[in-house]
Amino acid sequence: MAKNAYPVFSHEYFMHKALVLAEEAFQQDEIPVGAIVVADGKKIIGKGYNQTEKLTDVTAHAEMLALSAASNFLGGKYLKDCTLYVTLEPCLMCAGALAWSQISTVVYGASDAKRGFSLWSPGVLHPKTNLISGVLADEAGQLMKAFFKKLRPG
Repeated sequence: MAKNAYPVFSHEYFMHKALVLAEEAFQQDEIPVGAIVVADGKKIIGKGYNQTEKLTDVTAHAEMLALSAASNFLGGKYLKDCTLYVTLEPCLMCAGALAWSQISTVVYGASDAKRGFSLWSPGVLHPKTNLISGVLADEAGQLMKAFFKKLRPG
């Protein structure tokens, strides 16, 4: 991926950073999802990419790993005044964890038409959580398509 050319601290800037993590997952034959948690709109305090295969753990989603890292950084379980950037719409499990964290904002790239939380329970996030979708969705979607094409050639 090209060097980040987006304005510093914009949604696109941080989503680009999450996409770099998604590419890391892709290189490790994991579903290419990357996530970061940003505090106060400028400091990355947690990051993760899918590691379900590597860790043989169905809960090792990018969002879960990023939330754990951010909570450890802050020394507390609530992520108020924080934003999660994730390349793919969170699943229901991750959305539930996001709700419990009371994160202020969730920004995701591509929608997940098969497993995205909005299919099952669009109101699962904390009532005060802002939701922004579609940030660098094309880039995130292309990475997902490339992964599944590599997984299932032909």
